[in-house]
Parts: sequence; structure tokens; C-alpha cells
Amino acid sequence: MKQLKKIKFQEFGSLIALFLLVIVISFISKDFRTIDNFLSLLRQSSINGLIAFGMTLVILTGGIDLSVGSVLAFTAAIAAKLIVSGVSSPIAMLIALIIGVLLGLLTGLMITKGRLQPFIATLISMTVFRGATMIFSKGKPISGLVGNDAFSNSFLSFIGKGSVLGIPTPVWILVISFILVYFLLHNTTFGRKVYSVGSNAKAAALAGINITKTKLMVYAFSGFFASLAGMILLSRLGSAQPTLGSGYELDAIAAVALGGTSLSDGRGKIFGTLIGILIIAVLNNGLNIIGVTSYYQDVIKGVVILIAVLSDKER
Repeated sequence: MKQLKKIKFQEFGSLIALFLLVIVISFISKDFRTIDNFLSLLRQSSINGLIAFGMTLVILTGGIDLSVGSVLAFTAAIAAKLIVSGVSSPIAMLIALIIGVLLGLLTGLMITKGRLQPFIATLISMTVFRGATMIFSKGKPISGLVGNDAFSNSFLSFIGKGSVLGIPTPVWILVISFILVYFLLHNTTFGRKVYSVGSNAKAAALAGINITKTKLMVYAFSGFFASLAGMILLSRLGSAQPTLGSGYELDAIAAVALGGTSLSDGRGKIFGTLIGILIIAVLNNGLNIIGVTSYYQDVIKGVVILIAVLSDKER
């Protein structure tokens, strides 16, 4: 009975933590518990959320992806440059998303065919893609989107600044992406392969699972979600900064860890990642409202991640 209770607590621990965090911050500041603030919080969480969904797939296979922030920056710069050059925003967005997938596949090839450790391979990708962004943008922001009719009245502008039924469009995109990933993991053979590869790659190979193909697909998904997050961020900012997305991989990994996904043996659920995303968002939003400086925020987030990793070892 005690063991059953322990399992239940571990399973719902992140949800309980989110609930307590919301209560505490709501008690400290009345500004936090407004509808406008909650909508703003959800809008802000969409960027990290999309990246974290892709990161969850990667981590479930026993990998890691440190390049997502650089992929976000590079694809946003590509889309911005195309739009400024006169390309319609839907085409620019499509090209950017395809490039994001290709960058993810390139990283996956270094891991599967090059036999590099995921940490090393994605560290290389992170550095190269960031450098490529700097070269492409010449180290300067790519602006000119604000006031550009091809951008202002486009779908690309809508996905970052629009709303449907009073709810920001990025939140809808986050929800739809969550449903998509949930379906892939729990209702398709691809999802079963992801869990099998992460839990025991050798056994999965003996069972006839194509390890290389599975890993390539998860890194492609990671690149896609990172570039989609880049499109939303580009829409909101109206320009592409060469430093865009710096450090985003850490928040994504933190959300995955907080959600209970194991960093080593293919255990975890996408619903847990969603809770982890909301914990990070509530923490960032609450600390900003309370007036905690960014330096202390980093320390607090680091402690939260430490607690999550230690609880993962306990599980």
C-alpha cells in the first residue's frame, strides 16, 4: 500500500507542485491572478512548450538536443530575410519549417551515422547553426517586417499576435501540438518504437525496430517544433535577432525533467511535459511580477531543476 501511494505521488507530483505554486504566488500578488495575466502567461509558455514537446521525443529515445535555440534563430532569420526580400509570408514560413526539419535530420545523422554522443553532436550543431545565423544576418537584427503588408496582414503575423475566441493563437498552436504528440506517442507504432528505443535500444533492434530511422524522426520533429516556435517569436517581435533563442534549450530540458520524463531510460509522458512547461511559465511570470531580479530567477530555476533531477533518480 505504501509503495502504491509513493507511485501515485510521484506520478502526480508535478501537478501538485504546479497547483501549490499558483496558490502561493496568487496569495503574494493579486496582479498574478488576473485573466489577462493568465492569458499572457500561456502565450509566453507556447515558445518553450513547442520546443519542449520536441525535446521530450528526443529524450525518450535516450538523447538530448542542445541545438534547438540555434535552429529557432536560424529559421527565424531565414523567414525574415525572405519576407523582406518580397517572398510571401506563407511561403517563407514553409521554407523555414522545412529547413528546421532538415537541420534536425542533420543532427540526427551525426548521431546515428557519425556515431557521436547526442550531447557532443548537438553541441556541435548548436555552435554551427548559431554561427551560420550570425553570418547570414551579419550579426545584425533583420528588421523591416513591421509595416510590411506582406507580413502585417498574413497568417505568419496571425500565429503570433492573433487570437481565436479570446484565446491567443500561440496557445491554440500549443494545444494542437500537444494533441498531435500525445497521439503519436500513445496511438501509433512510432510512439511504441520511441519508448522501446529509449528503454533498451539493443532489445528494440533485436525486435526488428529500425533504430536509425526512429532517432532521425525524433530529431526531425525537434527541428520542426523549434522552427515553429521561431515563427511565433518572429511574429511577436517583428524582427529576427541573431541571438534569438539563446538558452531556450535549458528551459525546454527543465520542463521535460520537471514533468517526470526520465533522462536515461525511456520513461515519461507528454502530459508531464505540459505540466513542466506550465511550472516554468508560472515561475517566470510570478517572479517577474513579484519583482525578483533575473539573476535570482536563474538561481531559483536551477534549484527547481536540481530537485526535479533528484526526484527522477528516486523514481
